[in-house]
Amino acid sequence: MRKIALALGVLLGTFLIARAVVEPFVIDFGDPSSYADDWGGPHVIGVLAVHCLPGVLSAWLMYRGARRRLARTARTSASTPDSTPPQAVPRGR
Repeated sequence: MRKIALALGVLLGTFLIARAVVEPFVIDFGDPSSYADDWGGPHVIGVLAVHCLPGVLSAWLMYRGARRRLARTARTSASTPDSTPPQAVPRGR
């Protein structure tokens, strides 16, 4: 169940990031009627906030999650017995 939720979250995050990248190219900054009826309208700053900020937040969360996962994987592999250097065996006198 957790893997399904993670996959759906990554899919939604990817969609939001793509929408944030495309939105500034879709609206016509010189023509307020092109974005006046959009969410966040009638001002361009509201439209960009509503359409781009979720993508920025998703990108940050996905980056943070990937860093945590890589750090956890690195710690786990560093603590395995195979990766520790062999200890010197003291010789008897």
